[in-house]
Amino acid sequence: MAVLDLSAYGLTEEQRELAAMVRTFADEVVAPQAYEADRTKTLSMDVVRGIGELGLFGLPFPEELGGQGGDSVALGLAIEGLGRVDQSVAITLEAGVCLGAMPVFRFGTDAQREALLPDLLAGRALAGFGLTEPEAGSDAGGTRTTARLEGDEWVIDGSKQFITNSGTPLTRFVTVTAVTAPAPNGGRGEISTIIVPNGTPGFTVGPAYDKVGWHASDTHPLTFDGARVPAENLLGERGRGFANFLSILDEGRVAIAALSTGAAEGCLEAALDYAGSRQVFGQALGSRQAIQFMLARMQLRVHNARLAWLHAARLRDAGRPFGAEAAIAKLTASDAAMDNARDATQIFGGNGFMNEYPVARHYRDSKILEIGEGTTEVQLLLIARALGLGR
Repeated sequence: MAVLDLSAYGLTEEQRELAAMVRTFADEVVAPQAYEADRTKTLSMDVVRGIGELGLFGLPFPEELGGQGGDSVALGLAIEGLGRVDQSVAITLEAGVCLGAMPVFRFGTDAQREALLPDLLAGRALAGFGLTEPEAGSDAGGTRTTARLEGDEWVIDGSKQFITNSGTPLTRFVTVTAVTAPAPNGGRGEISTIIVPNGTPGFTVGPAYDKVGWHASDTHPLTFDGARVPAENLLGERGRGFANFLSILDEGRVAIAALSTGAAEGCLEAALDYAGSRQVFGQALGSRQAIQFMLARMQLRVHNARLAWLHAARLRDAGRPFGAEAAIAKLTASDAAMDNARDATQIFGGNGFMNEYPVARHYRDSKILEIGEGTTEVQLLLIARALGLGR
């Protein structure tokens, strides 16, 4: 089975055409700028706008709202195709859709949808989702950011960290989780989600992080010091923020699994090319059985990862429960990306340690796939709970 052969995965003709279109864009537009974007830690707005012109930011949204009328499978194929060549670009799309536009679509009022979605779905604007805090990572329910209602305004105080798409020239707003009422017994308080436009007085976007990987992905800490926004900026029902963002994370895990699959595939492609062209002791490196076995296992991981995220996405699109399958997909695919990055780097030898080769970037980038959208340990916990174990 060829690396790029998608015909064996039960895709429709339209889905295969979408995948081919994205892969062409990735190879011709994204890949040539990936090294320089990584080196300079700069997200190309031209690339982001190009993704918007292809309609990718609007893939899973209804046409009447400016979307493409697609589904989770379509979005996953687009993210996977970009993840092959540049994870920073792929996560920009994933976060823009799953964490930026999707909360507004799922929980927003008609007025919020009409005001915010057209530009988000067209790629003319981006939005971030402020969930993680210095003391609330995997324990997202431990949110300490607060919002109190004073007259017709929310007053927000607190901080967020590791927030994607929060400081680009296209960023329009961030949606933040905040405690809107303390718990009477000292337990978890009432958590709500609130839209905070960029430029709001008291809302500060901190300097970009100096990260190990995803250098061209826009990631910042956020600070709220008496930031005031209108009461109608509440997104969804008051007190439903915790439940709402958990559902958003389930969808995001499927998308991250697709991104991870793309990364694993990109590593395999690079390793195959290198093993075929690199000469050692008078023979192609790929003629060595040890290398062949490494490449075979890399293909196995790509195949299993794609099956896992497609299964979860199809459950989601059918309206069936998919939380456990999303966790399985995210865990399977993130493991595949990290393992393939390691093996590809090994096949490249010393060259794999040089940043000019894409496998070096994948090696640095892939580690976060085992952490973001829920750590490996969180995915194992979710799977165990689906088996009836734990609480």
